[in-house]
Amino acid sequence: MKRFSATITRGAVAGLVGAVALALWFLIIDTVRSTPFSTPTFVARTLLGLENATAPSAVLLAMYTAFHFAVFIMIGVAVAWALERSHIPPFFLLGIVLGFLLFDLIFYAGVMMTGTNVVSEIGWPAVLAGNLIAGTALMRWIWMTSPGEHKRLRDVLGEHRTIREGLVAGLLGAVAVMAWFLVLDVINRSMLFTPGALGSALFFGARSPAEVQITVETVIGYTGVHLAAFMGVGLIASALTEGARREPPLLLGMVLFFVTLEVMFIGLLAIIAAWLFDTIPWWTVVAGNLIAAAVMGGYLLYEHPELRENLMHDLEEELVQQDG
Repeated sequence: MKRFSATITRGAVAGLVGAVALALWFLIIDTVRSTPFSTPTFVARTLLGLENATAPSAVLLAMYTAFHFAVFIMIGVAVAWALERSHIPPFFLLGIVLGFLLFDLIFYAGVMMTGTNVVSEIGWPAVLAGNLIAGTALMRWIWMTSPGEHKRLRDVLGEHRTIREGLVAGLLGAVAVMAWFLVLDVINRSMLFTPGALGSALFFGARSPAEVQITVETVIGYTGVHLAAFMGVGLIASALTEGARREPPLLLGMVLFFVTLEVMFIGLLAIIAAWLFDTIPWWTVVAGNLIAAAVMGGYLLYEHPELRENLMHDLEEELVQQDG
C-alpha cells in the first residue's frame, strides 16, 4: 500500500510538471504573438461553447487552468501506475511517444467534444511542440523520482526485451503501412498524397480533396504522429506477446486488440474527415493495417520461437480433430 501511494504521488506531481511545462510554453507563444493568455482563454471558450458569448477572461482562464491541471494529474498517475505495473523504465523516448499521444488526444477530444479543430485554430506546430515538451517533462520527473538506479535508453533496450521488441515491431508496422500507401499513391494519385491528405485533415481541418496540401508540414507532421502511434501499438503488442508466452490464451487478446484498433481508426476517420474515403477507399485502410499487423505479428513470433511452435502444435491438433 505504501509503495502504491508513492507511485500515485509521484505520478500526480509528474502530471503537474507536465501541465506547468505546457502552460509555460503557450504563455511564451502567446506573449511572442502579443496576445498573453489567448490560447487557454480560447480553449476555455471552445470547451464551454462560449465562442460568441461575453464572459470575464479571468474566470475562463481560472476554469481552464483547473481543468488543465486536473487532466494532467490523472494522466501522470495513469502513466506512473502503468510503468510500475509493467516494470518498464520511464526513459526519454517514452516521453516523446507520450507527447504524440497527448497531441492526438487533444485533437480527437476537441473535435468530438466541441466539433472544432482546436489544433488547427491554435496552430499544430505549436500544439505538437508543446505536448512533446509536456510529455518529456512528465516522463523525466517520473524517471528522476523513481526508486533504484537510473539507466540510459541503450541500457534499458539491452535489458528489457519487451520494450526493444515493441519499438522494433511498431517501426516495422509503420514502415509497412507507409510503403503500402506510397505504392497506391504512385499508381492511383500523386506521390505522398495519402500522408498529405491525412496531415491536411489533422492539422489544417481540410474538408475536401481540393484542400489537400502535400507539403513538408503535412507529410512530415503526419508521419511523426503515425510513427509515434505505431510505436505505442508495438509496445502493447510486445507486452501481450510476452504474456502469451506464459499464458497462451492471451493470443486471443492480441487478435481482439488489433481488431479494436482497426475499427476505432476507421471510425475516427469517418467522424473527423469522412471525405477522405472518397479519395482513400476504406478497403485500402483495412488492407494497410492488416499488412502492418502481419508484419508486426510475424516479427514478434520470429523473436519468440517457443510461442510459434505452440501455435503450430495447436493448429496441427485442430486439423487432426477436423479430419477425424
